[in-house]
Amino acid sequence: MSSPVYGFPGFLSPFLSVLGASIQFPKRNYNSLIPFLPFTRLNSLPCAHYVIVSDEPTSVSAPISTENSPVSHDRGFQKIPRISYSRKKSSLLSSSKVTQRDGRSKPANLHKARLRRYSRMLHDCVAKGSIREGKTTHGRLITRGIELDSRLSVSLIDVYAKRGRVVYARKVLDGMPERDVVSWTALIVGFVAEGCGSGGLSSFCEMREEGIRPNEFTLATILKACCMCFDFDFGRQIHAEAIKLGFFLDLFVGSALVDVYAKCGEMELAAKVFSFMPEKNVVLCNALLNGYSEMGHGEEVLKLFHRMSECQMNLSKFTLSTVLKGCSNSGYVKEGQVVHSMAIKIGCELSEVVSCALVDMYSKCGLVHAALKIFENIKDPDVVAWSAIITCLDQQGQSWEAAHLFNQMRDSGVTPNQFTLCSLVCVATHLSDLHYGESVHACICKYGFQSDNLVRSSLITMYMQNGCMQNGARVFEAMTYQDSVSWNAFLSGFNDYKNFEEVLGIFYKMLLEGVKPDVYTFTGVLRSCCSLLDVAFGKQVHAHTIKNSLDGNNFVGTALINMYAKSGYLEEADVTFNRLINRDVVAWTTIIAGYADTDQAEKTLSYFCEMQREGVKPNEFTVASCLSSCSLMATLENGQMLHSMAIKAGFSSDMFVSSALVDMYGKCGCIEDAEAIFQS
Repeated sequence: MSSPVYGFPGFLSPFLSVLGASIQFPKRNYNSLIPFLPFTRLNSLPCAHYVIVSDEPTSVSAPISTENSPVSHDRGFQKIPRISYSRKKSSLLSSSKVTQRDGRSKPANLHKARLRRYSRMLHDCVAKGSIREGKTTHGRLITRGIELDSRLSVSLIDVYAKRGRVVYARKVLDGMPERDVVSWTALIVGFVAEGCGSGGLSSFCEMREEGIRPNEFTLATILKACCMCFDFDFGRQIHAEAIKLGFFLDLFVGSALVDVYAKCGEMELAAKVFSFMPEKNVVLCNALLNGYSEMGHGEEVLKLFHRMSECQMNLSKFTLSTVLKGCSNSGYVKEGQVVHSMAIKIGCELSEVVSCALVDMYSKCGLVHAALKIFENIKDPDVVAWSAIITCLDQQGQSWEAAHLFNQMRDSGVTPNQFTLCSLVCVATHLSDLHYGESVHACICKYGFQSDNLVRSSLITMYMQNGCMQNGARVFEAMTYQDSVSWNAFLSGFNDYKNFEEVLGIFYKMLLEGVKPDVYTFTGVLRSCCSLLDVAFGKQVHAHTIKNSLDGNNFVGTALINMYAKSGYLEEADVTFNRLINRDVVAWTTIIAGYADTDQAEKTLSYFCEMQREGVKPNEFTVASCLSSCSLMATLENGQMLHSMAIKAGFSSDMFVSSALVDMYGKCGCIEDAEAIFQS
């Protein structure tokens, strides 16, 4: 899938402004996120060779006589005097010979060979994943007074960093007289592997302050850290740095850039970076595929997947699972079944990744039996598979079956995670069973997830929807960090119980706390403003939506139209409607119903005709609103046309449509037709 790099300077233009000035990386206090651990010298370590050391110090240059102390394997360990080593390099490495403990001189090349041997030992520790052996080797280096060269220091950093001991790795780095890009990259890799992206960003900033130039591996790693932190601005600066240093077309850097932009929702930039890559492999394609899947762009997922198949790329199980995720998010069940057949053909149908994706796809598309069949074929389902099938049953209205399946999961010895418990809280919410919900809450405390924000937000929703406002408020107030999800759960609970004035107060407190409201926040608050007919507060909320660039969002825009229309401000509703980018059937129905409720029949029918011209299919509420306008105008011809449309679309049996038809025929003088519809 190679493609020529056309228009390359044009693509770089957004970043030339960044390159023109010196890049200023943000100085953030990322180190506060890293727990402090004391770094202690390893004086007592399990080693293969033990030395009993006496307390009588001697000089490193003084020879140690061993004539009167012959080695005897039967007498146990050999006792030798303690040697006091100088901390200065010159005392050990000033000449081409290295002095050993027995006083004899050792050539420098033998010393280097010794260092290489230790470096290989540390590499073996990394390969085995044994932090114990790594510490043992480090202990030998300390007790034998061996000065660390750069290669050995990097090996030590690698051992500690890749086993999650980033504090120890940082101590080794701080002890290096000259730190290079390799040592810094090893530390950054450790932070990223540990899941601490902020620590990686902080280390990168320090490295650049020291004037050390990053290589392509450093840039690819730091871009992964940007993904973890969802730091779009930092990622753009790294993009500019990559262009400046000539690493932009590197495959690893390009894949990481695509991943950053995709994870931050900037799919246009991700697609542009993808198109400029001279060579495209599976990793690069998977990064873009995952971005399209997360954003719900099912068509783009299928297009890219088709191109990959045409180029005969080796489709991995991760590729297939990503495509299945895109199909599930877009509701493409037929396409998902095709991918399922491809998974069977390749032989990865039973892999955990693909199986979980298939369960998720079939469940979201409403095919519960297919999802259960896939789940039953998994040999040893892990917590991800269990969580997926429990969520599937709950979403399809089989909440009791989902609760029973959770018991089976516990009996099988699988420990639930926070996502499993969130699904179980949703089960309790849909069952409207407060006693069961409290049992789930106790189970959450048992497994230690009571501090997880996602779990707490689910608990708030469960308590609020079951009418336990006090319990929901207690869970909310006990949270150390209240994010937008928890605020929305708390706010929607009062909305559901029509305590609309309380909703406005919660929204005000949320702004005072500095929490940024999102789409769900604005729709909930505007719903309360609509119920209270509080246009003054609604206009302030409208200003906040413009400030947060959400006034063009369909959900927010529809809520604004509804609020203005119900309050009688149809001009404002009309302006808001015309600003919407993608006007769906809900937005059209809202504006049509607003004019119908204010007896503006001509405007109602005018909007209905415009809606049809744009190719938007009406729903039952749209038809009912238009029929009420026909009743006002007593236009039998338009009413009969809408009646035939309702029959064709299958809305004639709907209660709202039937009532509107009876009213329309009655006011047009067609009593027999009205009576026939009423009796049917």
